[in-house]
Formats: sequence, C-alpha cells, structure tokens
Amino acid sequence: MGQGRILVVEDDKHISKLIRYNLEKAGFQCSVTITGEDALALLDQENFDLVLLDIMLPKMDGLEVCRSIKQKEHLSGLPVVMLTAKGEEVDRIVGFELGADDYVVKPFSPRELILRIKAILKRGLKPEKEESKEIIDAGILRIDVSRHKVSVNKKEIDLTPMEFKLLLTLMQRQGRVQSREKLLDDVWQIESEVTTRTIDTHVKRLRQKLGRAGKMIETVRGIGYRFAEEED
Repeated sequence: MGQGRILVVEDDKHISKLIRYNLEKAGFQCSVTITGEDALALLDQENFDLVLLDIMLPKMDGLEVCRSIKQKEHLSGLPVVMLTAKGEEVDRIVGFELGADDYVVKPFSPRELILRIKAILKRGLKPEKEESKEIIDAGILRIDVSRHKVSVNKKEIDLTPMEFKLLLTLMQRQGRVQSREKLLDDVWQIESEVTTRTIDTHVKRLRQKLGRAGKMIETVRGIGYRFAEEED
C-alpha cells in the first residue's frame, strides 16, 4: 500500500532524481516539476498529500510558490516542506511565516528527509478533547476556528498560518504553561531545524498584531508561554 503522493519542485535534475528514487523506494508516488508555475498548475489539476519545494527556483521562487499555495482555499491545508541550500535562521522564519511545515537544508540525508515527510503526513495539529470548540472567546479576543479568523474588539486581525496555529494552540490550552519545545513539536510538528528563538520571534509578532489582547500571551521565564485565564 502506498504511503502517499508527493509533488517535488526542484530544478536540479540530479537532486530531483535522488529524491524521487528515495521517495519511491519508501513507497510514495512521486511527480516532479522544475518550475513553480508548473507546480501550481499541476496542484490545480491533481491531488497530492505533500509538496517538497526548493526555494531557489527560476522565475517564481519557492517562497512565492509556498505563499500561493497557502492563499488558495483548496490547497491551504496541503503540507509544504521547504528544501534549500540556505541555512540561515531568517530564511527558515520566512518559510514558516508563509505556512511551511518543515525546512530541510541541503545537503540532506535521504533517510532523514523520508522520516520528516512521514512524520508530517502522520501528525497534523491534533485537537485535545477540550479543543473541539468552533469559537473561542477570551475577553476582547475571539478566534473562529472553522473560518480561520481572529478578531480583537470585533476587528479582524490578519495572521499568517503559523501565527494562527500558535495562537490557537495557546488559547486551547488556556492557563497551562507550554514549553518552547512543546510548541515547536505541536505547532510546527517537528523537533529540530527550528530553534526556540523562532518561537520567541513569532510570539513577539503575534503580540504586536493583537495589540491590547497580546498581553494575554504571558512569558513564563525559563520555560515558555501561557495564555492567561482572564484578561487583566
């Protein structure tokens, strides 16, 4: 039985051939495109379970492709793994801000790549029992889970996919301290490649966007963060 269908977007023929070989060996079905434009066209025509996306592509780069995927309603939930030679944290942050699920730096281990893909396809943001609410209110802050909308004082706030997932996770666990490591695991669904500094960066931006409601995300020194039980 197949593992799933993967779209590889990579313009280096040697790398795409290596990736395809290892994916198919692991039981995945695999399609390859060399441009972002071709990838988006194929995604509109066929169904895939995950996109493995190189950043350094001709014309439309991988970040722009990722942004386009996440902006399309029928593709917004499609997992995206960024694949690139860039290893700086700022590049990882940009990718995650656009909604990427993981970030693998070249040169990479094919075995690690397969394990990461399997983990992403297996996991997803699994709600806890108390996380089944469609609407979550906390003072002036409201999150509409099904519509993927956040509002403060009835004014809609524009959040990136990762900011939304981070806020949702914190609100669903209101009053409970969440370590940075647990947030990395539950929100980004990975345990490495992203540093705990990335969490701090996202929390800072999230607080700024939420304005007065941002203070409800409390820092627990030396551990992580907690969403306040009541607004002060």
